[in-house]
Amino acid sequence: MASEKITSFTQLRAWQASRILAVYTYKITQSFPGEEKFGLTSQIRRSAVSVPANIAEGFSRNSDKDKIQFYSIALGSLTETLSHSYIACDLGFLPQKELKLIEDKVIEIQKMTNGLIKSAARRPGNT
Repeated sequence: MASEKITSFTQLRAWQASRILAVYTYKITQSFPGEEKFGLTSQIRRSAVSVPANIAEGFSRNSDKDKIQFYSIALGSLTETLSHSYIACDLGFLPQKELKLIEDKVIEIQKMTNGLIKSAARRPGNT
């Protein structure tokens, strides 16, 4: 059974999962201390929201080289989000249980995004 052609970034599982992670990150950072509003809260939110944004932008690019570049930026933002999460946990802002959820989601999204990169790299003309 052939799979249907993906015609929108919203159909990408990597984008869907990273959107969930971004929303989750916004929700959990609401309880961070007020003095962190322009510090860790802002940093973790920006990195988390960057992931679905770069996946969406990569999808819309015409060249596979550009797609790979934006998907790679999304991977970097994922790693940044996880790093910020570890620090938030170390500071007592983020419970260990919440950190584990973020870790699991990051691993899932990394795998899917790496799949997008490999798919773009395998297309004819990308040897």
